[in-house]
This record gives sequence, C-alpha cells and structure tokens, in this order.
Amino acid sequence: MNELGMIVNLRKPEALNMAGKLLQWGKDNGCPFLLPHQEASALTTAGLDDEQWLKTVKLAVVIGGDGTFLRAARYIMGTDIILHGINLGHLGFLASTSPNEYVQDLTDIIHDNFTILERRVLRCVLYHDDSPLHKIYALNDIVLTTNAIARLVHIEIRFNDKFFCVLPADGAIVSTPTGSTAYALSAGGPIIPPHMNAMILAPLCAHTLYSRPITAGDDDTITLIPRGISRDLMLTQDGQLAYEVFPGDEIEVRLSRTKKIRTLNLPGRNFLDIVREKLGWGQAYKID
Repeated sequence: MNELGMIVNLRKPEALNMAGKLLQWGKDNGCPFLLPHQEASALTTAGLDDEQWLKTVKLAVVIGGDGTFLRAARYIMGTDIILHGINLGHLGFLASTSPNEYVQDLTDIIHDNFTILERRVLRCVLYHDDSPLHKIYALNDIVLTTNAIARLVHIEIRFNDKFFCVLPADGAIVSTPTGSTAYALSAGGPIIPPHMNAMILAPLCAHTLYSRPITAGDDDTITLIPRGISRDLMLTQDGQLAYEVFPGDEIEVRLSRTKKIRTLNLPGRNFLDIVREKLGWGQAYKID
C-alpha cells in the first residue's frame, strides 16, 4: 500500500511528535506520507491542497483520539480513502492502535497485510416547515437534546413514518454500530459490532419506566419530532457540530445507502479484543 496520508491533532504536542516519527519512518522505508496543507504547515514540510490530497491518498493514518478520527471521517467522506488511527486519547475505539505498535502496523499496511471494514454512516435530514434545511452524515451518532439546564423535552418518535411513541426525556440518541461504544453506551444502549447493519435509538434520561433502547434495521427510518414550546433545542453530529432545532422540526435518520467509512482490521486484532481491553471485561476472572 503506497499513497499514504496523515491527519494529525495539531493541538496535541504528543501527536505532532508522533507525526514527526512517522514522517521519518516513511522516508526511511520508501513510502513518504502526504500531508494536507494544515498538517504540512505545522510540521514545516511540503503538503497538498485538500482536493489534490483527497484524490491522491489511498490510506490515511490518523494521529490523535477518537475525536480526531471523527473529524478525519468527515474530511474524507465520499471518497474511498481508508482510515487507520493511532490513539493518543483516552478509550480509543476508533483510533485503536497504541503508539508503541506503529512500526509493526505500518509494516503490515505497506505489505497489504490487512482486511478492510466498511462502517455504515447515518444520513440525517433536518426539516423545518416541511423543507430540508440540513443534510448531515455521522459516523457515530445524531443527538437531539436541550441546551437548557434540567429541561425536559417531549420527542415524538416515528418508525418508517408510523407513530411509535412520545418520549419525555432530556433527549435522544440515534447511533450506528460504530457509535454504540460512544455516547449511546453511556445511555444504556447495547454494544453492536461495527460490521452489522443496524441503528440504535437510545433515550437520554427518560422520564418514564417504559423507555428502553431499541434497535432498527438496514431499511428503517427513525424520525424525531420535538413537541412543546421549548426554544433551547440542539442537534449534534458526532458530538462535534451543532444545529439549531425548533419545535415541530422533523429529524429523519437512516443508514446511508451511498456513504461508508473504510477502516482496517490488522492481523491478530478484532473488535471483541478492543472491547475487552478498553472496557476491562473479564480482567478479574482468568481461565487456566
């Protein structure tokens, strides 16, 4: 695998330091990294403009945490670029490689010793007065919530345009399998392996006993409609970008038919290994 690129969290000195190591490794091994303009400026080396970088790069190494990985996913959305993350953050379900493993991982990558995982992406359309206002794509989740402190919102929920319930809660999360280990997990949602074609609807602090997370399928559409008079509503995309929402607006969410994010599966490492490591499953119980 040649045509390697790099996306870096420029606010972390340790990420810049790791990027410098990768640049030197690439030169020493005959596979120089291509950098977008911002990264190139920060690392005082030559770079490419966005259009040229996106057309040239086949695989991009993302240096940072899961937040950097989500930003990288938006940047390359709609291309066939493969992403691989080196984790300098906390849990790191997306950017899952340890900084100590980068030499072996890059060696596997340049020798094509990996498989590709295609992760599904949410397609969300926000309608205001029956007109589409925003079209949003999210790798992790779409979240409807209130800006006000301790303010309840009533959310009408529809499945495939059929009324399901009115949910009194602090908000609601619609998540991909990739996002099932993110915000949806803290809201009591299930962990779903990233290769599955599913969505999770998880209430946030529901003010009712009947409300539980529920899954939806590949062909389903979930619609959220805030009711009442609250003017403090917000829709967030992967926890990074926010959009203003008004009562009566419709938030239509389904799995995208056209856009996916491609990531790596490296030898000897799989999703359940990462879950066990990051969440500490079974660490107090060993089988001889």
